[in-house]
Amino acid sequence: MKIAILSRKASLYSTRRLVEAAKQRGHEARVIDTLRCYMNVATHRPEVHYKGEILEGFDAVIPRIGASITFYGAAVLRQFEIMGVYPLNESVAISRSRDKLRSLQLLSRKGIGLPVTGFAHSPDDVDDLIKMVGGAPVVIKLLEGTQGIGVVLAETQKAAESVIEAFMGLKANILVQEYIREAGGADIRCLVVGDKVVAAMKRQAKEGEFRSNLHRGGSASLIKISPEERSTAVRAAKVMGLNVAGVDILRSNHGSVVMEVNSSPGLEGIEQATGKDVAGIIIEFIEKNAKPYKTQTRGKG
Repeated sequence: MKIAILSRKASLYSTRRLVEAAKQRGHEARVIDTLRCYMNVATHRPEVHYKGEILEGFDAVIPRIGASITFYGAAVLRQFEIMGVYPLNESVAISRSRDKLRSLQLLSRKGIGLPVTGFAHSPDDVDDLIKMVGGAPVVIKLLEGTQGIGVVLAETQKAAESVIEAFMGLKANILVQEYIREAGGADIRCLVVGDKVVAAMKRQAKEGEFRSNLHRGGSASLIKISPEERSTAVRAAKVMGLNVAGVDILRSNHGSVVMEVNSSPGLEGIEQATGKDVAGIIIEFIEKNAKPYKTQTRGKG
């Protein structure tokens, strides 16, 4: 098979591993810089151009689209889908998962456990918004943030009011969530491929930090997850429409709750913590499922 990997850099660990895994299994893999693609949209023969050539003959495309280029990345991926190339994750599913509010609303509608979450544009009563999620301490998140950036833990009512008012003053969209103290600064990253959790790790925040992201100095270790956590992770990925997803779960007093569903999960931390060949499992999934024009959301925007 001929596989395109949409990624800004061939040297990134996840991109490199996917190329290696594809080659090991006898496929041709080519890394394509998403932002260097340009498209012929209004034509009976849709095309993606790249550095002066027309990209054609691909059987599958693996999107590794960073959050900062979601809009353009999804447009490029959509063009590949229109051309009949099989996407590992579909453009609609990626856009859905990148919108934090939309993804929480979809998960909530399907009865998946979530932290109590409030959303407001300019509440007349900040006090009531904080009360709605159980009072301080609360976690305040920018809707557009990634890797733990734009996430603040406000430990007192006063601090929460100040942070919310500061974000509002910047016209930023924010979520206010209950703080799950019993999680102890740890979460579980479940890597879902198809309808299975193929690897899981515990991420622990460093001393004095509540965000467990590895980019923020958190540490990763192997963990055994419960059948409930396994089923929650698989259901969350399905609700988003993602074939491959990193589902972040917190262990709370009221069961496992989903923090986020990531459509381009990094492979480095989880492969090193678990010793699993996650890249190989992803390529194997593509081998079994790649067919021309096979997208669930065709024509649904």
